Amino acid sequence: MTARLNNLALTECHKLCHRVVDGLCGREAPRRDDYNASWSLDEWLDLIESLAALFRLSVGNNSSDEEVLLRLSELSSSHSEAVLNVLQGRRQEICHSLLATTDSISSAILHDFDWQLQLALSSDKISSLQTPLLSLHLDIRENGGLNSFTMEMNREELNTLITSLEAANKVLLQLK
Repeated sequence: MTARLNNLALTECHKLCHRVVDGLCGREAPRRDDYNASWSLDEWLDLIESLAALFRLSVGNNSSDEEVLLRLSELSSSHSEAVLNVLQGRRQEICHSLLATTDSISSAILHDFDWQLQLALSSDKISSLQTPLLSLHLDIRENGGLNSFTMEMNREELNTLITSLEAANKVLLQLK
């Protein structure tokens, strides 16, 4: 999926990689609005997730430069070097972020969940669309307290959530 980076100028590729790392580290992640002309929404989500996974796995596995470059074989050499330079320069930052994420995940335990599928029927126009919505209720035990979260999402948002949770699970499995 990272082959889509070849569509960007080298400076933009470098900037995007830094923004992906910023997102991993809890700061402002890249915004799709800045790249609307380059990729569709699905391509954008795939690219950002692929880059984030590359950075997490490379740091989590303590991969060598050669291993990283092998994973980036679908990119041009200059784009591969740009991604590798970002990884080398921000490896410590990514590592600290991964450790903080692992600590917070291990201290938060999903206590209970419930879900319901509903149709949006708030007006005549919306009811004719018959948009299915998922209402997800999570009870998370964290630091001795129980926090409840409720999310309502459409199919696209649900697919994004599932993809993110699967990626988080893969990272956790890699860190064990």
